[in-house]
Amino acid sequence: MRELEEKIVAEGRVYPGRVLKVGSFLNHQIDVPFLTMLGEEFYRIFKDEKVTKILTVETSGIAVAYPVAQLFNVPLLFGKKNKSNNLSDDCYSSRVISYTHGNVYDVIVEKQFLTDRDCVLLIDDFLANGCAIEGLIDLCRQAGAKVVGAGIVIEKAFQDGGRSLREKGIRVESLARIIDMDPEKGITFAD
Repeated sequence: MRELEEKIVAEGRVYPGRVLKVGSFLNHQIDVPFLTMLGEEFYRIFKDEKVTKILTVETSGIAVAYPVAQLFNVPLLFGKKNKSNNLSDDCYSSRVISYTHGNVYDVIVEKQFLTDRDCVLLIDDFLANGCAIEGLIDLCRQAGAKVVGAGIVIEKAFQDGGRSLREKGIRVESLARIIDMDPEKGITFAD
């Protein structure tokens, strides 16, 4: 998506270790009209699927998933990263390794919100090693829900996550695919 690539180049910052910061519009401050446009693009791509639920991981995925859920007119469900007192004990849980934060956490969803009647579209802001999406897929597997695909805003295509998911038969649609990035040389996108 050309508009997204242009925004990444104009506002994104590349840090050592191939870390991309897009806090001005996606991960810290939210550019609502722009994210609405991204949601419209995900809707266009997946509109022929019989989506009954949008699933993401808190926190950054929620802002991206919200306009998608609104356009599909279905609930937005997000996996929580911490078990709080207001969650029941009747939950699905999957262990996830965070590339960005370098830690391990359990992503948790209450069973009442994800069932074998659901056709789920996964939405996330970034795809690097694929662990977050794998965790969401695992939650859906536990529930017996069907995964119709994964919509990703920015894929770090130089990492294995996207390739691995596609090899497993998961439909992955990324709006921007970065094949290289360097603080000095900038960002290179896939064609």
